[in-house]
Amino acid sequence: MKQVIYETFGNPADVLKVVETPDAPLGEGQVRVQVLRAPINPSDLIQVSGNYGGKPPLPAIAGNEGLGRIVEGPGEGQLVLLPAGQGTWVSETVCDPRHLVPLPEGDLDQLSMLLVNPATAALLLSDYVDLKEGDWVIQSAANSAVGGYLVQLAKAKGINVACVVRRESAVAGLKELGADVVLVDSPDLAREVKAATGAKMKLAVDAVAGKTAGRLADTLEPGGTLVNYGGMSNEDSAIGAAALIFNNITVRGFWLVTWMNAADKATRAALYADLAGQIAKGTLFAPIDRHFTLDEIAEAAKYSWAGERNGKVMIAPNGV
Repeated sequence: MKQVIYETFGNPADVLKVVETPDAPLGEGQVRVQVLRAPINPSDLIQVSGNYGGKPPLPAIAGNEGLGRIVEGPGEGQLVLLPAGQGTWVSETVCDPRHLVPLPEGDLDQLSMLLVNPATAALLLSDYVDLKEGDWVIQSAANSAVGGYLVQLAKAKGINVACVVRRESAVAGLKELGADVVLVDSPDLAREVKAATGAKMKLAVDAVAGKTAGRLADTLEPGGTLVNYGGMSNEDSAIGAAALIFNNITVRGFWLVTWMNAADKATRAALYADLAGQIAKGTLFAPIDRHFTLDEIAEAAKYSWAGERNGKVMIAPNGV
């Protein structure tokens, strides 16, 4: 079997490498899963660089989500979602079937992304502010996978979304997806948002941090809430004292791992069943840019990190 590993933290394009190891034997009750798809998320690359919230012991197998099919053991032939964070950039894995999530047959690319990004978008919309039809939400990094899912989920509930991106070329795609307003980040963002929407935001969702977090905070209504779930700028959030003191905004953080650890099994199952149903119906999706093999991991990491892609980058360990 092949695995993508890293023995030191650093630039993913430099430290990720492919190794071949003997096929692991099955223990009692275990299954062998052939990995079909594994998305490359920004958090995967940040973890490899050593700048993520938690650092795995080294050497580590890269990848935190993926989709596979049981090829040996109980449930042979079943399509399954792999356990979170176990190292998914591999050609196959051996695991306890109790940690797998059975899925219906469907689009392999879309189903492989179910675990992290759709759930993050859904929880950001539901768990912090009681949003009603007609309310406004603003989000940074809106052309990311989470951003795209959030637009689709909000649109289905009649919630308006103002999207902030870092390049003009990202505007058209978000408008096609249903975003109500799309603006390129700038020092005048708060004024531009007010001019475009005529509204104050109830919720701001930020994946960039740095100065962008402060600009989003300035668009909020009094008592509004900003939730940060990422730091793509590699800078600390710069939120002005005026927003905190005079506008009395609330600032929260979101990490899916924390939610997973706190939610009971029934709550987790209900969320993923709902999202899987929407993906199966084609009403919830993310665009796919390119597929790479495991052997192309250095190129895949460099391409994904460049930021000029038009969709998610996928690893197809056993071919497309």
